[in-house]
Amino acid sequence: MEPLELLECSSPLAREPLDVEQAAGVARVFKALGDPVRLRILSIVASHEGGEACVCDLSAAFDLSQPTISHHLKVLKEVGLLTSERRASWVYYRVVPETLAELSALLSVPATV
Repeated sequence: MEPLELLECSSPLAREPLDVEQAAGVARVFKALGDPVRLRILSIVASHEGGEACVCDLSAAFDLSQPTISHHLKVLKEVGLLTSERRASWVYYRVVPETLAELSALLSVPATV
């Protein structure tokens, strides 16, 4: 599956409604974040020293099997929230700041609304 093109040139919700494709893309991201394990994984990666974490760092934080953690990581990568890089026998994950910035911009609402 291709990484999600989240909002390509989209305005904040308070200014202009999302079209059908944009709404479906944004819903996929929020659905991925709606799982507590995936939300914690994203938080661990984002707050980890150096802004990246390897699978070994993530596995220690959960009482889950490695295949289950891999599934959650795959979902986060598919929606464009994480990216990965293999180094020797470990895979390191980083947050994709552009995706978080797009979500933040979408949800930004002027104080007068």
